Amino acid sequence: MENGRELFQIMTRRFGLLNRNCCTVCGCDISLVQSHLLYEIDRQHNPSMQQVADILSTDITTFSRQVQSLVKMNLVKKTPDPSDRRVFTLSLTAAGKMVATTIDQEMNNYLDEVFSHMTEYEKETVLRSVKLFNDAMGKSSRCCAPITG
Repeated sequence: MENGRELFQIMTRRFGLLNRNCCTVCGCDISLVQSHLLYEIDRQHNPSMQQVADILSTDITTFSRQVQSLVKMNLVKKTPDPSDRRVFTLSLTAAGKMVATTIDQEMNNYLDEVFSHMTEYEKETVLRSVKLFNDAMGKSSRCCAPITG
């Protein structure tokens, strides 16, 4: 059996997950974290900051700074909740929606190109395996925990 960690290290590099910016869209340099934020805000319907921070397993302070950078870039709108002014909901601006859609299309194009080098059976096997792996990670007591030691 191949070294699992090495396989994940190679995949991480090939996905560009270590790059400072994951992409440049409409003149905006977008980090990987910002890309994840845009994706989750787009997926939810006016989520609260805390909801998105929880989904991404990010502490609220770091998360707040990332949201603020997206607000300054005019990609995200932060609105106080009318029923509780301490809670802020997040939504994409028109520019934010365009950036999120562009990133989504680019990632899908990239994955389609990668999968074009596989048979349909191999593609289904990879996707099924990734789903199994994600499910198992979700059940792990160490999932999303910082490395200690």
